[in-house]
Amino acid sequence: MPVILSAFVSGLLFGLGLIVSQMVNPAKVLGFLDIFGNWDLSLALVMGGAVAVSALGYLIAKRRGMPVLAPGLEIPTRRDLDAPLISGAALFGIGWGLVGLCPGPALVGLTFGPTKVFVFVAAMILGMSIFRLVPADWPRVTFRREASRIDG
Repeated sequence: MPVILSAFVSGLLFGLGLIVSQMVNPAKVLGFLDIFGNWDLSLALVMGGAVAVSALGYLIAKRRGMPVLAPGLEIPTRRDLDAPLISGAALFGIGWGLVGLCPGPALVGLTFGPTKVFVFVAAMILGMSIFRLVPADWPRVTFRREASRIDG
């Protein structure tokens, strides 16, 4: 029960932070992304604050050696950049720039958001559903292998 309560409180705090910082407001986000126009620097400060708090959390977790509500620390160790990571980040950035929404703020925006938030979340769920249908080795699958699988 403490883990569920902690997750609920963390999610609530995260959602409130998104609302207070206006990350749920597509116009505010698009203003932040418009660096050659009427640039709004305030979200850079929000992100900087989030990175600082996260870095402090990692530092405390590493020094402590074990988490409060989990059996062990799960800190990422990979440092390499590969094509799927870079292309995924580019797609995410393009989508964020076109619409002014990303998944977390969009889900929070469902509580009070305009119709476009509902359309965004529906499209996001559809995209995730389509992804589940794609074979894990899809980039390596050739047309010839697929054709022989169908014929044979």
